[in-house]
Amino acid sequence: MPLALLALAIGAFGIGTTEFVIMGLLPEVAADFGVSIPTAGLLVTGYALGVVIGAPLMTVLGTKVPRKRMLMLLMGLFIAGNLLSAVAPAFAVMLIGRVVASLAHGAFFGIGSVVAAELVAPHKKAGAIAMMFTGLTIANVVGVPLGTFIGQSAGWRVTFAIVAALGVVGLAGIAKLVPELPRPEGVHLRHELAAFKNAQVLLAMAMTVLGFGGVFAAITYIAPMMTHIAGFADGSVTWLLVLFGLGMVGGNLIGGKFADRALMPMLYVSLGALAVVLALFTLTAHNKIAAAVTIALIGALGFATVPPLQKRVLDQAHGAPTLASAVNIGAFNLGNALSAWLGGIVIAAGFGYTSPNWVGAALAAAALVLAFVSAALERRDGARGSVTASGTAVDQRAPVHH
Repeated sequence: MPLALLALAIGAFGIGTTEFVIMGLLPEVAADFGVSIPTAGLLVTGYALGVVIGAPLMTVLGTKVPRKRMLMLLMGLFIAGNLLSAVAPAFAVMLIGRVVASLAHGAFFGIGSVVAAELVAPHKKAGAIAMMFTGLTIANVVGVPLGTFIGQSAGWRVTFAIVAALGVVGLAGIAKLVPELPRPEGVHLRHELAAFKNAQVLLAMAMTVLGFGGVFAAITYIAPMMTHIAGFADGSVTWLLVLFGLGMVGGNLIGGKFADRALMPMLYVSLGALAVVLALFTLTAHNKIAAAVTIALIGALGFATVPPLQKRVLDQAHGAPTLASAVNIGAFNLGNALSAWLGGIVIAAGFGYTSPNWVGAALAAAALVLAFVSAALERRDGARGSVTASGTAVDQRAPVHH
């Protein structure tokens, strides 16, 4: 794997840290600005919506810019957003800083996926994409717990200043290590938008929303679930999230390895197992050891779907993959927002803190159904294509017999 992937992984680490660390620092931020916890929660929602909107917007703006330069500009935006958050004099200014940082998120992973795939041989593409996403998964193991600890000890502003510094390291790495890749000739916004007419691209994105949404339905409410149901102390939630992050790292690397060998079977196994494990979590959440093991499995199975789904979009949107790739990153965040909302509804309806697990299981099962639909359509189109090809061949041979 080329060193350029390390630079992309460092950028991904910074982005992953800033996305998730805010969840552990909400009480400190709320107290500092004198707002309620639900109001401070807008810093999470605003970021997620910024990714959904920013992914296509920044990618469209970048269609005229070489990919390396665009990655550098995106890291610059990320640094600016985190610096603004670190020095924000008022809550509204911090919210703006969060949104500015989020605008870089989707396009960075979308363009980064395309660049990572171009840096390696065709049979290593999913592995290269997984290598970049390793930065995001390791952020959940190291960056988020460490950032939370620093924020609680030295102040949350220090955390965001450090994240901005990480962005500077990522920017320098991209400038030094990522080669100048020529912008594909003849690819215009019209071609990029045409990818969305492909049913397979839309199915892959729907699988992304539902599959990863299943993960976030459970994980969003992990703190009350583990403290009220499993009986963990409040301080244990950080280490349970580290377990979740370790599962994500392993699942991401396994997903990347096997997606290069058998992409659709990898999706069947990971989505099917994810649905089963999420359903079982309603039972295992009552036992500390079983709950800890289940959390790690949810991380592993959830992130095992990421490289194959991202590669599926790249494969199906061939010729103009950049916008589709970035929008698929937005789809992950759309899934996060949707599942967190649905999980909140079932808790508010009185079904208990474990009820979001059923929501997650249903979402993952729906993604599995879409995977089977996608494969069936592909087989049908393949059969139709071969029939057409053989018919053409017969027509071409006909004059020879005469």
